[in-house]
Amino acid sequence: MTTTTSDQATATTSSPAGSADHGTTRTALVTGASSGIGEDTARRLRALGYTVYGAARRTDRLRTLATDGVRPLAMDVTDDASMTAGVSRILQETGRIDVLVNNAGYGSYGAIEDVPIDEARRQFEVNLFGLARLTQLVTPHMRAQGSGTIINISSMGGKLTTPLGGWYHATKYAVEALSDALRMELRPFGIDVVVVEPGGIRTEWGAIAADHLEATADGSAYADQIRAVAGAMRSESNQRHYSPPMVIARTVGKIVTARRPRTRYAVGFLAKPLIAVRRVLPDRAFDRIIGAAFGFPQ
Repeated sequence: MTTTTSDQATATTSSPAGSADHGTTRTALVTGASSGIGEDTARRLRALGYTVYGAARRTDRLRTLATDGVRPLAMDVTDDASMTAGVSRILQETGRIDVLVNNAGYGSYGAIEDVPIDEARRQFEVNLFGLARLTQLVTPHMRAQGSGTIINISSMGGKLTTPLGGWYHATKYAVEALSDALRMELRPFGIDVVVVEPGGIRTEWGAIAADHLEATADGSAYADQIRAVAGAMRSESNQRHYSPPMVIARTVGKIVTARRPRTRYAVGFLAKPLIAVRRVLPDRAFDRIIGAAFGFPQ
């Protein structure tokens, strides 16, 4: 059960990259491209004919992408100089940026009481402020072109909340709000802003987050919750049901080939049903469902 606004009607597709600009090859920048969603998205955009820059802190993890024609780009989204240099290089080499996929991000789970405030700040620096700053750097060039697409990879966790994920969810809720304002601000300049809200996706992210979470259990008042949530993150049953990263990459492909893309795409395991349920249920009813899913006492 899902609901959509009139602005989220099915989009009409347009021609592949380049045709709308009379032969000019369009350029895309994808952050967090060293694995998972970012890696598959970079490949998908390359297959659509884009000149693609795959950005990550460690370019050694981009070597496989380079063999597929994606240009590796060293970029740390918490370092202003790194982002500025990356955007400058793209403009020097191609003269344009048509698509920005803000995908870099991570989740550090733990009870709000337990997570050091410096770690909470770092999560905001990567997931929100890095996204915002890179958007600030790219937007003037899209305005000058009179076109562009900014795709912010949020999460179904930007629409609903689970225990021990408070800091992570706060960053994704903020991405949703920032994207809404940005969409309205940039519409007069011919720039689309689209949010993608992945559900359960089969990447290395979940296992890493579970390991970090479980390491906080000793001595914590929330130890029982921590072990339950970490177990759910690692669950082989859940992993079997999770969607592959390519479903997000295909969605990005749909967005960039649409004349009028939807404002939001909820994609991947349980994204649509959980967002819909959260929309209609009272808070405490939803809390009970989430608690039961993690095996918490009711």
